[in-house]
Amino acid sequence: MMLKIRSTTILTVRRADFVAMGGDGQVTLGESVMKADAMKIRKLMNDQILTGFAGSSADAFALLERFEAKLKNYPHNLPRAATELAKEWRMDRALRKLEAMLAVVDAHHTLLVTGTGDVIQPTDGILAIGSGGNYATAAARALLTHSSLSAKEIVEESLKIAADIDIYTNHQVVVEELPCGT
Repeated sequence: MMLKIRSTTILTVRRADFVAMGGDGQVTLGESVMKADAMKIRKLMNDQILTGFAGSSADAFALLERFEAKLKNYPHNLPRAATELAKEWRMDRALRKLEAMLAVVDAHHTLLVTGTGDVIQPTDGILAIGSGGNYATAAARALLTHSSLSAKEIVEESLKIAADIDIYTNHQVVVEELPCGT
């Protein structure tokens, strides 16, 4: 019997002149916590792009490598690089079996990239993936509407809320931030 690996919550929020992305560090195998401090946020392209992953770690790293290659082909066009990855992911027989999702942001775009060929840009600048994604999204929307917290603070607080609810998310949070235009 194969155990399903479950891991993480990744959240990104845009506010004012910043976009922040954060993720927790928990990795579980079955009913056991295997690691509490995994790093699931990566800076790419000279720290101009943030990417976060949820799902199988090995699958996510394979996707990150392919995504970096797409970024090199389309260095100033994040949507095009993400679309090319999604197309390859969906059409390649081996890649289709990968169990992961990517959230990617730069100064202008917030994108979800999936193996079903989806490249989605949320209307409100809030995007969350992983097992606690819905909890983090709800918290972030409330904080964005009803507080003056910065993007980074909203991500931190929302991930804490998700960690209190979702058993596959912990309180060991890493948040990265990029400046962006409004």
